[in-house]
Amino acid sequence: MNSTPSATRDRPEHPKHPELPERRVPVWDLPTRLFHWLTVVLVAAAYVTQRMNWMQMHVRLGETLLALVLFRILWGCFGSETARFSRFVASPRKAIEHLRHVLRREPDVQVGHNAAGGWMVLLLLALLLVETLTGLYDNNDIADEGPLSEIVPAKIANAIAGLHAWGWDVLAAAVVLHVCAIAVYALVKGHNLIGPMLSGRKRLPASVRAPARASLWLAALLMGLSGVVVALLSAYI
Repeated sequence: MNSTPSATRDRPEHPKHPELPERRVPVWDLPTRLFHWLTVVLVAAAYVTQRMNWMQMHVRLGETLLALVLFRILWGCFGSETARFSRFVASPRKAIEHLRHVLRREPDVQVGHNAAGGWMVLLLLALLLVETLTGLYDNNDIADEGPLSEIVPAKIANAIAGLHAWGWDVLAAAVVLHVCAIAVYALVKGHNLIGPMLSGRKRLPASVRAPARASLWLAALLMGLSGVVVALLSAYI
């Protein structure tokens, strides 16, 4: 009996075929890319303003960041195909299976987030949401707003402040992990994850279908709605 079946099973999941034509496929829409890079800038600015004790600016940055996070959650439900949670959130089993091959060098044929990257997106969004929401309450005395500060028991207020401080440390660790993962994919697997997030396009086999995109008007509407929600939260919390 020959060993052909065994050899077939041992092949990489996505074998490289140099003879197959490629084309630049639009994979990331403008709202998703703007959210990504604005979040990078705002998180860095929030860290600097906190260290410099520029708390008024720190609060404004936090509110803007919360509006962006709320927008991304809405965009994950109603936005473009690669931005939707239903499109990129895989089962934990698939994420673990993907990580088993993280050190295997192979061509990048992934249209959007991979199975493990999808869970990282959820983790970062959850941490950003917790950090910005607790920050609204923790810093409400700076803006002389927030009726809840007068009725919430001191123990709960202290717990919220502690969660805000603890959440920042966890968020920083998650960001470091995210950056390290990007470096591993670049150096070990040969996958450029930053380029497509800048240009929106990625070189993929010509047979790959371009993902559907939602309207920029819808993005503007959802961003406006997110801003209104944050304004109301800021006034009440």
